[in-house]
Amino acid sequence: MNIGLIGSGAIGQYLLKKINKENHHALTINNILVRNRDKYQMLEPEYNVELYTDIDEFLASDIDMVVEAANVRTIQSVLPEVLKKKDVMLISVGALVDEKLLAEAINLTEEYDHQLHLPSGAIGGLDLIQNAKSYGNLDSIELTTRKPASSLVDENIEEEKVIFEGKAVEAIEKFPKNMNVSIILSLAGLGINKTNVRLIADPDTDKNIHQISLSGDFGEAELTIKNEPLPENSKTSALAALSILGTLERIQSNVKYGN
Repeated sequence: MNIGLIGSGAIGQYLLKKINKENHHALTINNILVRNRDKYQMLEPEYNVELYTDIDEFLASDIDMVVEAANVRTIQSVLPEVLKKKDVMLISVGALVDEKLLAEAINLTEEYDHQLHLPSGAIGGLDLIQNAKSYGNLDSIELTTRKPASSLVDENIEEEKVIFEGKAVEAIEKFPKNMNVSIILSLAGLGINKTNVRLIADPDTDKNIHQISLSGDFGEAELTIKNEPLPENSKTSALAALSILGTLERIQSNVKYGN
C-alpha cells in the first residue's frame, strides 16, 4: 500500500522510520504534505519521499491512502477535500467533536465510497465497546484518566486530585489537549453526551493511565491501559503511534481479528 502522509512531527517520523527505514513488507510512505518545504527538506533523501505543499498535487500523486498525523486544525480544514479523493486514516480525532464536520465526513464516505479509519490511539477495547453497543446492549460507559499532576495543574499537590468529573462533551471543552481518548471512546460507544469522564491529577505517576468501565445486557467489562511515552516525544503516547501502524497492517491482512 502506498501511503500519503499529512504531518511530519513525532508520529509522522515514527511511521517513516518503521515503514520506510525498516523496509516494511507491505507498506510504503511515498509522499508527505507539509506547510514548510524547507523545514522538512531533509526527509526526502533520508526516507526516499517527495514533499508537497499543494494539497491537490498531493492527492493526485501515487498514493492509496492518506494517513493524517498532524493536528486538529489541519484536519478540520482538509478532511472533506481528502475524503472525496482517498481513504483516510485519522489520528487527530478531536476534530470530530465538531458535529457538522463528523456528519459531513460520514456523508462523504458514502457518496465517494471511501473509508475513514479511526485508530484506537492511546486506548484499546473499541471492538468490545462496539460489539456491546450492538442492538442497544450497552447501557453505560465510564472513562477515568489519571495523568501526572504537573501536566494538569500549576500548583504542587501531594495527593491525587479530581480536577474534572462529568460528561465527555464537557471534558473535551474544558481540557481539549488532554481528552482525545474520551473522543474516540465516545464515537465508538454512546456519544459525547452519554460518556462519563473523570480526570485525575496524580503526583505519584509518570504515566497516562486510562481506566474504562462499561456495562449493559452483555455483562460488565473493565480495561486499564498504562501508557509509556514515545521515545521521540515524551508528550506522545507510544501506543497512539503503534495504533496507526497496527491498523494499517490489519487493513492489508486477509485474516481479521476482533473487527
